[in-house]
Amino acid sequence: MRTAIDELHSSLRARFRGELIRPGDHGYQAARGIWNSMVARTPALIARCADVPDVQLAVRSAANNKIFTAVRCGGHSLAGFSTCDGGLVIDLSRMRGVIVDPASRSARFAGGCLLSTVDTAAQIHGLVFPAGVVSHTGAAGLILGGGFGWLTRRFGLSCDNVQGFALVTSDGSLVHADSEDNPDLYWALRGGGGNFGVVVEFNVRLHPLRSVVFAEAMCIERDIPQVLRYWRDFMPDAPEDLKWNLSLRLAPRAESVPTELWGRPVLSQSVLWTGDPDEGHRYVGQALSIGNLVSSSRRVISYLELQTMADYEFPSGRRYYTKSGYFKSLDDSSIEDMVNALAAIPSPQTQIELAYLGGAASRVAASETAFGDRSSPFVINLLGNWADVSEDDANLSWVRNLFRVLRPSMTPGVYVNFMSADENDRVPEAYREHWERVLAIKSHYDPNNFFRLNQNIRPQKQPVMT
Repeated sequence: MRTAIDELHSSLRARFRGELIRPGDHGYQAARGIWNSMVARTPALIARCADVPDVQLAVRSAANNKIFTAVRCGGHSLAGFSTCDGGLVIDLSRMRGVIVDPASRSARFAGGCLLSTVDTAAQIHGLVFPAGVVSHTGAAGLILGGGFGWLTRRFGLSCDNVQGFALVTSDGSLVHADSEDNPDLYWALRGGGGNFGVVVEFNVRLHPLRSVVFAEAMCIERDIPQVLRYWRDFMPDAPEDLKWNLSLRLAPRAESVPTELWGRPVLSQSVLWTGDPDEGHRYVGQALSIGNLVSSSRRVISYLELQTMADYEFPSGRRYYTKSGYFKSLDDSSIEDMVNALAAIPSPQTQIELAYLGGAASRVAASETAFGDRSSPFVINLLGNWADVSEDDANLSWVRNLFRVLRPSMTPGVYVNFMSADENDRVPEAYREHWERVLAIKSHYDPNNFFRLNQNIRPQKQPVMT
């Protein structure tokens, strides 16, 4: 008996220009893999699209056949939304073209681009697009969820720097959205995630930048509370050129770390300066003036080096789980709770990440994009990162328990790109006062919820789908 997937494969085969990959085909195992090995699924068909008509054909055919469908760019979704069991994966990995216009400081790039693809093309002209910190991340998912990174304070969120989108909607139509054409959709795509269609092209604003001052340091456990309080008080008045990220973790077994610290709780600090280097050294010195520092370094590096520094810490094939949120201010009690939790941290790679937003990101009006909270600048991400399935319970429990302890001090809100697959109940919280508007736009462009493998905004009067 022919299945719906068989019918879909037959309908695509005659006109599809890319690759159609099924279980048992050569390359299937590699094609189905995604970044987070917590999510191991077996799609019945992978449609690796060659161009926009391929995407339109795949969407239209899957919708007509009522096939459960995922969309994959870089496969970096923490929640594993870029794959599915028994359904279709629309894979954009062949669509990675980038066109940079240095005169207008802008670029157009295809929906399958990785951050490294965009970074490399822009840096040829000494330009940057504000994006994330791991170069093998898919650009589309990052941007659609908002987009934090090294340059957030200087140039804003990734979504703040998008001037227009081209996307394939659930009926297979190609729609353009910018400030003049379909402005409601343009608003929703800047922070609303993958709820509205498959973005096949981004038109973005670029900024001049070739190199940065970058410093790293660690401090030992007894100094952590003091440094956290200093960071909390320092950042609200810090220049926008300064980005200072903190990570509470166990010291890695690395040559740059004294052996007596290996496996002990530490605070890792990463300080970035994007302006004049001479001025930058002064501010970086102020940031790193508290506590007894170890493994301290400071140097001028290229932007491309900066963008690949974190790649080795977050490789494909490990197991990842997160809980995230915002603080208006970081109180002493929360600092104490975080420090106390380090004693039971279950994996050397699991960590408490802290960042301060503000700067250019805070100057964008809350009503300008669908992105959630910009008024609570302290961001926390409890990032579980481990290797073996036998370690699942320990890491999941540690992340969940610490989040439960810290949650009363947080403000409502969550960054959708830091949400795990078990947090559907927090989706309205992510959009807060924007909820009714994103819901109406979702209901208009995707009334049957075809695009539902995401932090899903369920359309109003959604029909039952199998």
